[in-house]
Amino acid sequence: MSRAPWALMVAGFRRYATYRQATVAGIFTNSVFGFLRCYVLLAVAAGGTVAGYSGPQLITYVWLGQGMLAVVNTWTTLELAEQVRSGDIVADLLRPMDPLWTYLWTDLGRAGFSLLTRFSVPLLVGALAFGLYVPEHAATYALTALSIVLAVVVGFACRYLVGLTSFWLLDVRGVQMFWTFASGAGSGLYFPLAILPDWLTAVLWFGTPFPSLLQAPLDVAVERGGFGHVAAVIGGQVVWAVVLLLACRVVQARAVAKLVVQGG
Repeated sequence: MSRAPWALMVAGFRRYATYRQATVAGIFTNSVFGFLRCYVLLAVAAGGTVAGYSGPQLITYVWLGQGMLAVVNTWTTLELAEQVRSGDIVADLLRPMDPLWTYLWTDLGRAGFSLLTRFSVPLLVGALAFGLYVPEHAATYALTALSIVLAVVVGFACRYLVGLTSFWLLDVRGVQMFWTFASGAGSGLYFPLAILPDWLTAVLWFGTPFPSLLQAPLDVAVERGGFGHVAAVIGGQVVWAVVLLLACRVVQARAVAKLVVQGG
């Protein structure tokens, strides 16, 4: 890895490390909602299973998901939209590195900080309060880590596309609200997607990137469906990451061309 990506990741890490009060508040909030969600799903399971998830798997699903909220960070708008609105995007475009990669490396640094704080602490709380599912295979830990990284990349690409709409809309709050709602409902944040009708679950998995944000890493972590399912969901994440990053390049090229035509 060259020095620039590493420097950008370190900068992203350090920047979010300065928000100590927000980090503590986020940890507390995620932990409280973790207890609420956990008790609800365990009550639904009533000692049995829900959509193929056992009790320990449901517990891990909830607490790992609560930790991943800040890591994937689907609800925050990238600064790209504000840069476009203010006109500062011109400075970004003049830099030697493509803004797409600049924002990506910085966001990976942010995710790294969240992984050490807002991910690990709620997961520890869940482990102490309930006990978590212990994977049967050692490879699951590495596959889960890979799946989480892919989830961050997919989430970033989606947020970057939302930010790029500012070249046409200027105010992206409407698009951002729709993205936040759709990504939350379709990613498995509120409940496992397997609870939904089979046809709707298939549409979400094959037609949208939303399950790659949370549902995929959670299924990998609890070993749902065996190795075949794990391989399929990680493969799907790879495909969505590549497709969405390519889409970012194409849309960004059209946005820059529009900016030049308008005299920006």
